Formats: sequence, structure tokens, C-alpha cells
Amino acid sequence: MQYVTYYFPHGEASSSRAVTSALQGGGSVAEFGDTGRRETVFTLEATPLAFGPGAAEAIGWECKRFGMTRALVVSDPVLSREGVTARIAERIAEAGIEHEIFDRVRIEPTLDSMQEAADVAANGGFDGYVAIGGGSTLDTAKVADLIATHSGSILDYVNPPIGGGRTPRGPLRPLLALPTTAGTGSEATPVAVLDIPEIRVKTGISHPHLRPHRAIVDPLLTLTAPAEVVSASGLDVVCHAVESFLARPFDSRPAPSTPGERPPYQGANPVSDVWAAFALEHGGRMLRRAVRSADDIEARSGMMLAATLAGIGFGSAGVHIPHACAYPIAGLKHVYRPPGYRVDHPFVPHGWAVIVTAPAAFRFTYEANPEKHKRAAELLAGRPLTDVDENTLPSVLVSLMQDVGAPSGLAELGYSSDDVDALVEGALRQERLLSVSPREVRADNLADIFRQSFAHW
Repeated sequence: MQYVTYYFPHGEASSSRAVTSALQGGGSVAEFGDTGRRETVFTLEATPLAFGPGAAEAIGWECKRFGMTRALVVSDPVLSREGVTARIAERIAEAGIEHEIFDRVRIEPTLDSMQEAADVAANGGFDGYVAIGGGSTLDTAKVADLIATHSGSILDYVNPPIGGGRTPRGPLRPLLALPTTAGTGSEATPVAVLDIPEIRVKTGISHPHLRPHRAIVDPLLTLTAPAEVVSASGLDVVCHAVESFLARPFDSRPAPSTPGERPPYQGANPVSDVWAAFALEHGGRMLRRAVRSADDIEARSGMMLAATLAGIGFGSAGVHIPHACAYPIAGLKHVYRPPGYRVDHPFVPHGWAVIVTAPAAFRFTYEANPEKHKRAAELLAGRPLTDVDENTLPSVLVSLMQDVGAPSGLAELGYSSDDVDALVEGALRQERLLSVSPREVRADNLADIFRQSFAHW
């Protein structure tokens, strides 16, 4: 009898043997409802992409192609002052599409700021959305579209245990995403992140229907971004790539009872690794250059592509410890005023909130898969590495942090040892993320990671 052997490079040989054995015997693999079996299936959905300098000029044609007759253009005050929002709106108007501009997006959005956008969307009679900005804008537009399409409160859809985890009843109205920073990859992900100041933590909404209908990635839109914004955004790209590359293997999870119960963050898989590796290589080669010069179109283009592809990868594999730690770092205190950001409120830029615990987090996860940690370090460093141990990847990351002007650690962001317990409590709430960690993480492990992250140099 002929049979096929599937090879999963992330799992042990038992994954391959389990599939082979089932096929030889004519049985089923990971039958739904059989909770004793391990997962053998991964899924990956990618946002359709238009990429390249000048891609944004076709936004009117894109809106028309999706049947829009009245669009809500979602943006932020900085882009409006710089004329970027008006230029995009003009292209939409030239295509004969009615539009309204909402440009009051808050950088690092809160529940209240997202609610304001959702109210405008719900009452405006819009049949499509155009989001132009960084991750804050793209996430705000996703949530506005969600509430306008399916009603309910935002907290109804927020991930448990903070929110109700409600599932959207169906697809959302068309959303076109035009990122202006190379960072979150939100144009390619099914996730929206928000701050809830009342409980001093950040959280999110995650569902495939939140993924934008099309990403229009134009590197020319990043040319006005200050070096500090490029630094924070780019380090977010790097962390997305490392975390998804090192995530627990998708086939280490129990099989779901139904396809609908398969989580959006499934663990590392052969396809997500391709995108993560690309983003790591480009982040290592391009981020220092992109920070150094706004005129380096090649570097800023490379980082934009890395951000989008990393978003596709972690949209399937997931992120884990550094992002789980970043949410309370950003939500617990609001005292840090980041240089280079033209905003009127203190906040910790997301990429910097993520990167400050990354060296300690990857030192902790090293034992789960030393070979993949070595490969991640080599991709980021751009060369083969010898005498590799648990400190190698952290050292490569710290060197990059120093070169692009990142904060040296939690202390620079306003935290002290007195805050460790609260930070741990906030990170533990991010169950969706911690479940993807390649090594089981407990409260004492998180406390150690935070304590090692107060100053890296």
C-alpha cells in the first residue's frame, strides 16, 4: 500500500509518524471531536497586497473596485496636519466616491477613543473604510468597522478574560489599509489592540474577520516619520518575527473539536517561518539604515515589506512573552514622553514596550529550541554565529536596540522593582499570547523576566 509521509519541521518525529501511521491504517488524522489527538493542520490567511512606491495613488480605483459609494477615511491629527490624509481623500473623491474624514485617532488607542470612532462609523451610513496611519489608526478602523457592521459594545468582542470574546456573525464591510509606519503589520493581521486605562492594561480583539480586505503598502508614506518612530516601529517588526519564529509548534496543540475552534494564533508552522525569516533578515539589514536616513528609500521600503510579511506570519503563528509583557508596560503607567512623537499625552510606543523585555524573554525560552534561537540570531545578525548559548540572541537584540536609539530598559520608561507584581499580573491576563510560548511560563518566570529588563546597558 502506498502512503504519504508529512514532515513538520517544528514538531518531533512523532508528528510525522502519527500522520504516516494513520494514513497507512486508513484511519483519520486528528478527527474533530477527538480531544486525545494532536493538531495536524495549520491555516494561514493573507491580506491581498499592493506594494511599492506610489501604490497609494490608486486608492480611488481600489475603493471603486470594492463597490464603495460612501467611505469613512480614518486617520490621525499628525497626518492631517501634514496633508497626507487630504491627499488620500482627494484621490477617493476623484473616483466619484463620497467620503467623510475621521482624524481623531489617538496614538495608542483607548477604549474611549475607539468608541468615538465606532460611533461615527455606526451613524454615518458608510459602506467601506479607508485607514491611513500606523497601527493605532488601522486598529481603530477595524474596531469601528466591527461595531458598525455587527453592533454591540467593544468589550463584547475583547479577548477573555478581560472581555466577552464574542465572535462576529459574519464578514465586515470592506476595509482598505494604508500603513504609514513599518511596524505593527496591522494591515495583514486579524487583531486590534486597545488600552483600557480603568484597569491599567492593554488587550485586544482577535478574529479573522478583522483582517483588512486589502493592504496598500506605499513606502513613500513613511518618509515623514521621525527616526524615533521608525525605531519603535521597526523593533516591533523584529519582535513579531522572532516571537512567531520561536512560537510553540502548531502540532504541539491538541486538535480542536471543530475547525471553528482552531485559534487564530496557532503556533509556528512551515509557512509562518518563511515570513518570519524574511522579516528577521531585513530587520537586521535595513532597520539601522531606515532610522539613520529618511531618504534611504531602499531601507524604508525593505522595512515596510518586512512589517507586512511579518504580520502575515505572526497572524498565523502568534506572538507570546514580549507582547504579553508589553501590554501592562504600556497600560500600567502613563508617565513616559517618547522623543520624536508629536502627540500631547505620555505613552510608551508599542515597539519599545515590546523590545525592552525581549532579551530576557528569549533567554528564558532558549532551552525549548536552541537551534531555532541560534537561527533567529544569525538571521538578525546577518552572519553565521559560533559558540552560541542562551545569551546570543539577547546580545544581538541589545546591540540593535542601542544602534537605533531604543530605551535601555524598564527603568527609563518609569518603572521600578516596586512595579514587578503589577506588571506580572497584567501579563498573566494575556492568556491568548502566553499559550503560544515555546516554554510554559509561570508568574515567577515573568517576574524574573521583568527584573532582568530594567536596564540592558
